[in-house]
Order: sequence, then structure tokens, then C-alpha cells
Amino acid sequence: MDHTTGGSRTDRRALLAASVTVVLWASAFVSIRASAEHFHPGVLALGRLLTASVALGVVFLLKGGTLPDRRAWPGILASGVLWFGVYMVALNWGEQQVDAGTAAMVVNIGPVVIALLSGWLLKEGFPRLLLAGMGVSFLGAVVVGWSMSGHGSSSVTGVLLCLLAAVTYGGGVVAQKPALRYASPLQVTTFGCFAGTVACLPFSGLMLEELPKAPWPATLNLVYLGLFPTALAFSTWAYALARTSAGKLGATTYAVPAVVVLISWVWLAEVPGSLTLLGGAICLAGVAVSRLPGRRKPAPDGAPEPRPSNKERTPSGTTTD
Repeated sequence: MDHTTGGSRTDRRALLAASVTVVLWASAFVSIRASAEHFHPGVLALGRLLTASVALGVVFLLKGGTLPDRRAWPGILASGVLWFGVYMVALNWGEQQVDAGTAAMVVNIGPVVIALLSGWLLKEGFPRLLLAGMGVSFLGAVVVGWSMSGHGSSSVTGVLLCLLAAVTYGGGVVAQKPALRYASPLQVTTFGCFAGTVACLPFSGLMLEELPKAPWPATLNLVYLGLFPTALAFSTWAYALARTSAGKLGATTYAVPAVVVLISWVWLAEVPGSLTLLGGAICLAGVAVSRLPGRRKPAPDGAPEPRPSNKERTPSGTTTD
């Protein structure tokens, strides 16, 4: 599952899938803002996951899906509980206690966590261009966050919740990557979403109380969050993650703050300030740097090109990323 078959062609497909994810995740921040005042953070997460679970389950059955290989289950369950479950509740909760700028800055530690954990646990290493690009993007995220902070209030609890969201996001991605060696992106996303839904079931009683009282626009936003930023976006993410390194794909999510600014501008008529636009541009520049191919050291004269090991080769002769 974690192999390339067409070089740059497959990479372009992965980049397109990642782009879909970035746009939909950016739209989620705007949609969450429209529903947060009507739902408890846990209810918002559970409703989103229930909707996504139904959609993914239907697609899975229509495609005649089967259970994942047993070797994929540890990664599926870990990413489901950490990323689909704890991350969503912590993020919703944290954003209610800190201003948007502080939340953006703290949560954007997530890609750094991904790079560090994948370089260490997944043996992806620490490419210089990736680290440089992430540094530039993180600076951009800080600029965007600072420009959006205004006079908002922040609490220690809110900051810690956002930090928990960043760490569980990073841990979830790193846990998901090995699972994609033994299961398809649809299997990993579907059963990971199921696991996250089960983790959020303690909020079901509260959801039964709040859902009938919520206005229709808030409920429709909840459905949108489940169908698109969750079911579809997490599926395109898994597709891309199966075809590129976790660290590089994590750096791509630094484009989210820039896209959030654009969506808020178009959808909510919130005209961004010059400092916000500058921060968004810096984020995109850092993502571009992180996506640049690294240089390979030339082989000595007369020496054969290195061949992939058996571990890196698939039965069809293609190589892993």
C-alpha cells in the first residue's frame, strides 16, 4: 500500500489529494465557529464523527470492503482514538477558552511533532529542506496568530488543551503511517473513524439534550463537518500519506492558516489585515520549500547505482517512498 508506481505522476496525485484535505480542513475552522456556541465540544466532535462514520461505512460496504490485516489494527486504533477522538474534543474545547490567534499558534506545533516523531520512530530522517520549510511556515503561523489575537482572552487550561490537540494530532498521524503498509486508505480511515466515534460515546447523552435545541444552520454545519472535513478530507489525507513521508505531508498542513484567511474573506466577508496576509504568504512559502526535492549524492565513478533492499521492494518491483 505504501509504494509508488509512476514516480512524479503518483506524487502529483498525492499532492492533489493533500490539497483537497487542506482546503476542507481550513473550511472546518469556519464551520466550527458557526456551530461552537450551540454544542458542547464533545457533542460537536461526536456528531461530526457519527456523520462521518455513517458516510464512510456506506461507501465501505458499497465497495465490498473487508476487514484490515491484523498488523494494521494497532495503528488504526491508535490514530482513531488519538486523532479522531481526543484531538477533536481537545481542539473544540481549547478554542472556546483561548482567542483564535493563540489557538492557531499552539495547534501549529502539530506538524513539528509529526516531523520529529516520524524522523525518529519511522526512520524518515530529518531532511534539511523539510526542516527549513517547516521553520518558515511556523513563523508564518505565528504571524497569522498574532494578527488575529487582538484583545482576546486566553487561559492556561485553553492553551494546554490546544497543546494536547497538537500532540495527539502528531501522534495520530505517525501511528497511521505504518497501518497504511497493511491496509488501504479507505480501511484505515473508516475504522479509525469508528474508533474515534466509540471514544466519544460518553458525550452521547449530552448530544441527545443539545441536538433538538440547536438551530438548523448549526446542525447543518455539524453534518457538513462530518461529510467533508472528516469523511472526505481524512480519506484524501490517508491516500496522500500512503504515497509520501509523514513529515513532508505534515508540513503541507501549514497551508491551512492561509486558506482559512481566504475562506473567511470570501465566506464571512472578514477582510484580513496586511499582517495576516503576510503571515499567510509566509506559510505558503514555507510549504513550497518543504516540498522541494532533496539533492542526492552522486555515486562514485564506476560505482553502480544503489538498489533498494528487499524490505523496500514490493512484489511487483516498485519501491517504497
